[in-house]
Amino acid sequence: MSDPEFFHEGALIGVLTTQPLDRMLDYKAPEGGCHLGAFVEVPLGPRKVLGVVWGAGQGNWDINKVRRAYRVLDAAPMRLEMREFLRRAAEYTLTPMSAMLRLATRAPGLGDPPSMRKIYRRGEGEPDRVTDARKRVLETLAEYGDLSFTLKELAEMAGVTSSVIKGLVKQNVVAEEDSPRDLPFARLDPSRPSKTLTEDQAAASTCLASEIAAARYGTTLLRGVTGSGKTEVYLEAVAAALKAGRQALVLLPEIALTAEFLKRVEERFGARPAEWHSGATMTERRRIWRMVGQGQAQLVIGARSALFLPYQNLGLVVVDEEHDTSYKQEEGVLYNARDMTVLRASICGAHVVLASATPSLESWANAENGKYKRLDLTSRFGPAVMPTMKTIDMRLDKLPSDRWVSDRLKNEVDKRIALGEQAMLFINRRGYAPITLCRACGHQVGCDDCDARMVEHRFQNRLVCHQCGESKPIPDKCPSCDAEGRMAPVGPGVERLGEEAAKLFPDARIATLSSDMYGSARALKAEIEAIAAGGADIVIGTQLVAKGHNFPNLTLVGVIDADLGLQGSDLRAAERTFQLMRQVAGRAGRAEKPGTALLQTYQPEHPVIRAILAGDEEGFWRAEAAEREQAGVPPYGRMAGIIVSGPDVAQVFDIANELARRDQPLRAIGAQVYGPAPAPIARVRGRHRVRLLVKAGKGVALQAAIARWTSQVQVKGDLRLAVDIDPQSFY
Repeated sequence: MSDPEFFHEGALIGVLTTQPLDRMLDYKAPEGGCHLGAFVEVPLGPRKVLGVVWGAGQGNWDINKVRRAYRVLDAAPMRLEMREFLRRAAEYTLTPMSAMLRLATRAPGLGDPPSMRKIYRRGEGEPDRVTDARKRVLETLAEYGDLSFTLKELAEMAGVTSSVIKGLVKQNVVAEEDSPRDLPFARLDPSRPSKTLTEDQAAASTCLASEIAAARYGTTLLRGVTGSGKTEVYLEAVAAALKAGRQALVLLPEIALTAEFLKRVEERFGARPAEWHSGATMTERRRIWRMVGQGQAQLVIGARSALFLPYQNLGLVVVDEEHDTSYKQEEGVLYNARDMTVLRASICGAHVVLASATPSLESWANAENGKYKRLDLTSRFGPAVMPTMKTIDMRLDKLPSDRWVSDRLKNEVDKRIALGEQAMLFINRRGYAPITLCRACGHQVGCDDCDARMVEHRFQNRLVCHQCGESKPIPDKCPSCDAEGRMAPVGPGVERLGEEAAKLFPDARIATLSSDMYGSARALKAEIEAIAAGGADIVIGTQLVAKGHNFPNLTLVGVIDADLGLQGSDLRAAERTFQLMRQVAGRAGRAEKPGTALLQTYQPEHPVIRAILAGDEEGFWRAEAAEREQAGVPPYGRMAGIIVSGPDVAQVFDIANELARRDQPLRAIGAQVYGPAPAPIARVRGRHRVRLLVKAGKGVALQAAIARWTSQVQVKGDLRLAVDIDPQSFY
């Protein structure tokens, strides 16, 4: 698809900028003219800002007062399909176009001329003396291998001033280069032989290859039990896309998943693909952005934001673990990467593969009604079999107040260690303890800026707010009654479970995995690789360990609190508990040795716990679907969350109440408004939060009605109004 339209020098152009404005701005085309979609640098007040030529100018200004765009940037123009995707995504999520454009221009230094792009990497020299600051610079460079950094980035990551790095440059310890190494990626070879596939895998691969060969949009739900080889199937789909000369994107929910996956990709195609996530350096992200736009990057492995890269010829998008909640961005632009993937693919004629052992009910329902195709892998790859699943009724256990591992689970872990196998203890709670309270007066330590209890992180020796990130030292005396020595942690977190395991299994090698216990994504990846290679006897983990990791020697999974996710009123509580327990259990017995999963629960008779044990996934989905359909909630109805926030709680409620009173645009489409009510976490970062919930029928034009509804109120000053279409959380 090409954009033949060209604006000659001085012609009036409409430019969409990344600045928070509600319209395009008129400029004169720069010297030499520009194409539709060109990235340009334009004046805005006293500043120079980035923009994209979106069309012809409006022309409703005095032409003599219209300013000229400074220059066209050294980047391929934004393709028509990309502009259409951003427009439709903005309409669906009710997001300003400037915010959507920011998602699509995350190439650091895009506006810098090549001469300004100084980059820094390890040189060949050695420092004349080693200081703590210089040591941190060298450690940062060593950790990231051959990657290069900007001066600011390296200084921030090493925690030093730029003068320290400049001093190392003079000694050739750090090399300074004048331009980025925008080298093409090594070519991937899709004709290399794949692993031997099972009959199920081969049939699924053939089906996907024919879909890709058709070169038209379609979505396939690839459902397979954990360990069934879904990855091998969709890598064959990637091979089919590359053979057809098209680009492919694989989205993963966690950066930590990429290490093992990249090895498998390299084995299959003979070269490493491009990686796009927060762990990549600015220089590497700039290189990937440019190479994707030139078609030089054939395959991208990335987090949800990789969907907004400027693909030249996208033919396939795989969303691995498609049910995962981390695909929903909860701040800034509120979008679900899984749903936006389907939108983007429909515009550019690409095929989508949604892969999961435990699909979201939305995807399951779309497959049931024929909107998506469905492929099933019903057995584990090779000799591996699904783990045996059992419950431990905690009502029968008389554990001390400071213990959470039952005697039965302890005995089973002891057996695995004696056999030289690995065991995993899982609890979906970060930190040491969720609550710190005073045993004298009962005061619970909360965040100063949020209505949330602070979580003790003992390895940091601090209390941390999981809403805003603020932290404070663990107090020696009660902030409320001044009693000394009476502050106590209440309840278990992953760190406390690790402490208990160290006492119960003193001779075992224990690895604790939690996203906030590692300084970088690379350090976390290295630890996961070490565990997979046999570097631990017991793995203690949070939700992080449930996602896609393959520990061949792991034969036992013990879930400490299987009831945790069933608490609260989230409409997806049952679904998410079912998914999480099945995913965690699936870490056991992935090689020749059979596995066992033990779920500690106080509610063994709960329908969700029974469904998990029975393994009747289709039965669970049908029962869950019937309940949702009767209630008229997603995926059989539509929902939107409205959050009004601000520093003054009275003003916030005034706006929310005014919205609730003026609900005619919503009643006109048969929608209902619930609220306003304080959000479950009513204050975050010092801002009071009030929620309204809109519920509507499946086929109604909800976005247009909400746009008319919210436009009736003026949100001024420090007040904010956020619209969350298809909310995934209700905090």
